Amino acid sequence: MRSLALFALVALVAPARAESPVAPDAKLQKLATGFKFTEGPAPDADGNVYFTDQPNDRIHVWSTEKKLSTFMEPCGRSNGLAFDKEGALWACADDKNELWKIDVKTKEKKVIVKDFGGKLLNGPNDIWVRDDGSAFFSDPFYRRPYWKAGRQIEQDKQAVYFLSADGKLTRADAGEIKQPNGVIGTPDGKTLYVADIGAGKTYQYDIGDGGALKNRKQFCAQGSDGMTIDTDGNVYFTLGKATTIYDKTGKKIETIAVPENCTNVCFGGKDKKTLFITAGTSLYSMAMRVGGAARQ
Repeated sequence: MRSLALFALVALVAPARAESPVAPDAKLQKLATGFKFTEGPAPDADGNVYFTDQPNDRIHVWSTEKKLSTFMEPCGRSNGLAFDKEGALWACADDKNELWKIDVKTKEKKVIVKDFGGKLLNGPNDIWVRDDGSAFFSDPFYRRPYWKAGRQIEQDKQAVYFLSADGKLTRADAGEIKQPNGVIGTPDGKTLYVADIGAGKTYQYDIGDGGALKNRKQFCAQGSDGMTIDTDGNVYFTLGKATTIYDKTGKKIETIAVPENCTNVCFGGKDKKTLFITAGTSLYSMAMRVGGAARQ
């Protein structure tokens, strides 16, 4: 009898399985298709989602009214996008390996980074902008067919960069990184996640003064193309034909199967509870139980 009572007590206090961030009965929706290669989804303050079709040199918008339009063409072969607190759209303009800031109302663009140490960047890929106007971005090397013949890598490494609010560009000391890709930070601006897609790992850092990255630890044994964070602190990864969700401890809690190779992800829509996924030739969405926490 004593052993039965002990078993009952253990069963009573056993931790419940974490609730999925996906809304009950939600199904993946294909919103738009016919693109060549979608990337870089980012929501504005109202929940409209901007994303790129990089080979076709366009930035599109999926509105909260569920309508598709073209925001900018050409767009410097933009890849990753992010909005800042003031509503400006930052773009990793891959055509000339630059970082742009775009006034959404006038569509005027300003080149804010064009090189590092007088040498061309590899190709800014993904970006996260903090509330103070500073930003982190990844700079992996992927050879593009639209680059001039003979274009060679000029930087001595593939790295993560920090751009201060006053425009000073430095390499973030992220430790050994083979090929950084997805980057995202927490809403308080204190934690950065960097996906090393080349090594199949993602690292977590504390952000110190001046953008210094400290206390590196492996978050999970998976790389990612793009990432986002929800209000529960879960981190979303895009790799292959799936968007994978990890809780804040690095435990995998959910996988969303997608019929095309996923490139990036963000939250948007009027209530910020719709997950948008760029994948291959299409834009997908999934209704979620939680909302987005990261400006992206």
